[in-house]
Amino acid sequence: MKILTISDEECDALWDHYSPGRLSQYDLIISCGDLDPEYLSFLVTMARCPLLYVHGNHDGGYKKRPPEGCDCIDDHFVVYNGVRILGLGGCRKYRPGDFQYTNAQMRRRIMKLRWQLWKHKGVDIVVTHCPAEGLGDGEDPAHWGFPALRTLLDDYKPQYMLYGHVHLRYSDHPRVTEYNGTTLINACERYEFDIPNRDVPFRKKNILQWKTCHREF
Repeated sequence: MKILTISDEECDALWDHYSPGRLSQYDLIISCGDLDPEYLSFLVTMARCPLLYVHGNHDGGYKKRPPEGCDCIDDHFVVYNGVRILGLGGCRKYRPGDFQYTNAQMRRRIMKLRWQLWKHKGVDIVVTHCPAEGLGDGEDPAHWGFPALRTLLDDYKPQYMLYGHVHLRYSDHPRVTEYNGTTLINACERYEFDIPNRDVPFRKKNILQWKTCHREF
């Protein structure tokens, strides 16, 4: 399964200068936040595959105008083609605003998903907006990572963690790193990777089942 992950900066080649068929190779698109909702709606229409997203700290407008045709996985556990995906958007709280959390609040969000993690025997992809503490985060309070996310990686060792928030143009962090068996990917603008299918292929009729039965495809 080929996945396109995006975050923070709209890609001109996928929007303003889009050419037909450019997105046909992807089986799933995952947004890590802080993107124009119209951009996500455009991508899901052109790609004809699901687009899952979590909120970034600049996505307050989604409350009134969410991206059409896309599915929010914030605070949800989903399964797509047998791949287990967990969504935890937002960033460390540094000022009043939407989708900002203290570390204690993030820890409680993770605790509420423990049963799903146990039920599905772990997780393959963790999708966040903010990185884990010390793993691609910044030195200023607005870009500090969550210690709770680092604990999640230590406890469950997912194959991938996707995040954004820290723009690669403004930092010297590498896009892809490894931590304790997990591949960490900064999805700023766009990045693609492959992960094996572990279940039946996506079918349109599974969307309703996913939304009503523990968000599983």
